[in-house]
Amino acid sequence: MSQVVTRFAPSPTGYLHIGGARTALFSWAYARKMGGKMLLRIEDTDRERSTEAAVEAIKDGLSWLGLHWDGDAISQFGRASRHAEIAHELIARGHAYKCYCSPAELDQMREEARAAGKPPRYNGYWRDRDQSEAPAGVAPVIRIKSPLSGDIVVHDHVQGEVVFKAENLDDFIILRSDGTPTYMHAVVVDDHDMGVTHIIRGDDHLTNAARQIVVYNAMGWDIPEMAHIPLIHGPDGAKLSKRHGALGVEAYRQMGYLPEALRNYLARLGWSHDDDEIFSSDQMIEWFSLDGLNKGAARFDFVKLESINGHYIREAKPDYLYGVMIALAEEVGRLADLEGLTANKATVLAALPELQPRAKTILELIDLAQFIYASRPLPIDSAASALLTPDARSVLGDVRDLLIGLNDWSVEAIDAAMRTLAEAKGLKLGKLAQPLRAALTGRTVSPGIFEVMVLIGRDESLARLGDQIDTK
Repeated sequence: MSQVVTRFAPSPTGYLHIGGARTALFSWAYARKMGGKMLLRIEDTDRERSTEAAVEAIKDGLSWLGLHWDGDAISQFGRASRHAEIAHELIARGHAYKCYCSPAELDQMREEARAAGKPPRYNGYWRDRDQSEAPAGVAPVIRIKSPLSGDIVVHDHVQGEVVFKAENLDDFIILRSDGTPTYMHAVVVDDHDMGVTHIIRGDDHLTNAARQIVVYNAMGWDIPEMAHIPLIHGPDGAKLSKRHGALGVEAYRQMGYLPEALRNYLARLGWSHDDDEIFSSDQMIEWFSLDGLNKGAARFDFVKLESINGHYIREAKPDYLYGVMIALAEEVGRLADLEGLTANKATVLAALPELQPRAKTILELIDLAQFIYASRPLPIDSAASALLTPDARSVLGDVRDLLIGLNDWSVEAIDAAMRTLAEAKGLKLGKLAQPLRAALTGRTVSPGIFEVMVLIGRDESLARLGDQIDTK
């Protein structure tokens, strides 16, 4: 077998959406599994909607996800002359022809077809007509000669054998009157010239496959193996929309998801290996097969994504997470966090092992680290504020008095002192720790409160206590 070559071929009319990212992931995994290549083709023939910013967003999204393509990205628009060349070769082979129908004539054909209870489409008027009858001054389109009878079979790794009746296909346009190719034609020429052996894409392209096979057969080219995967649905079973999570990859980065977590999650949306939920990219590559792709539509679930992201946060090394936190704070414009994280790097790194089990996203991780560099007086959230009752503030006064005289500022020494005070007052340790956490972090969730006190230091701890004790 020749070297496996897959491709990811997005249209640069917006961001790299989550469905496209999954298609790229499967194409990448299969190519790596087979020791082949994944190529990137930008299908930018729609010049009005294609933008350079969208091209860069797609490349950036793929790079962030770690889905690196082989070679340079290919512009479909840049190959327009090659597409035209093949269209004219098809005419020479007798498999295509020039059509001079006007828009009005095409509209009339459709109306007549509807009136006869037939699908509204082109009726092949110029298919066998002598070109000497061509009207003067009319720039023709070029149409493929679709077979008039028989079956067109798509052999698909996911859908099985899908049969299309040739009689239901019209002679579709492959080259417009201005000399530009249609999508249906350009894709075939590009996939052939790029040596693509396997096409993985959404099942919304399944009917396109039948038309593209007509072009392959007309040119005598080998048809790539195909795998048409069901589109991703929302939790309610409806087509994935923005409210479900049909966002650009950069939006997931900005929400605080790690690329390795998103790769893992997307892999499980339409592919499975036994009951494995958590696996590395190397494991995915080792296990991946086209026959493991699911025929049923997958449902996007933010709860599951958060759970997987939380796993990867817990397992990550602090220095890696710190770099992600810095980059994210800058990207989303949280400048106060960026400044605080940068100025307190050593403390943040020391705190991260305590913070990681408590966060499901990088944004949550940043929020949890804010106690380290928050400016006094600390902002107190509503849940923490409810703990700072007059009685609690009175107890915090006793805590401060005890801590002022504490010589050893260590977790062990603070713990022992607090236990002694709690016993003397007939309180459970939690009755001291809860308001203490609220006063020192402004939240009800943090690392162990005695660890917090050591991290921020004696002076800052006593000062923050003072802010709450002296509040009237």
